[in-house]
Amino acid sequence: MKTRMWCALIGLFTVLILSACGKKEEGIGRYGMLDESTPEYTTVMFLKSVYEDDNLDRAIRLSSEKMSRILTRYHTNNNVQRHLLNLKYDTVTVTPQSAGQVGRSEFSEKSTITVFLSGNYNGDKVEDLRSLDLIKEDGEWKVNKIHPDAYL
Repeated sequence: MKTRMWCALIGLFTVLILSACGKKEEGIGRYGMLDESTPEYTTVMFLKSVYEDDNLDRAIRLSSEKMSRILTRYHTNNNVQRHLLNLKYDTVTVTPQSAGQVGRSEFSEKSTITVFLSGNYNGDKVEDLRSLDLIKEDGEWKVNKIHPDAYL
């Protein structure tokens, strides 16, 4: 009986130690507390995957059927940055604009999110805004359209 108790304690201790070793994903949004079920979270994760990941897999998963077809035609992150977003970065910080936002997104089916992109490209500081249209498919927010720069 005592050996079972000791084995259980050792097993529990091992699980606690191993779970503490996992890498925690960096929070998104102000104070790192942006909820995963919001369109802002999907927008930031989509853009982070385009600029930081090695391939477009995560961006395609976060896209509607229409947008995923467009992304697969561009093949690489570099092509999506150059042609679809018309913004290239070596390093980038993506911040959703939340000023003037009223209401709850959990009941809406469509959303337009404006993000502020700030970073460096070839040693120059580059800052710009982009707006993305999102739709809700099967209870999850998906990027449906990327608007070109409104100030050009």
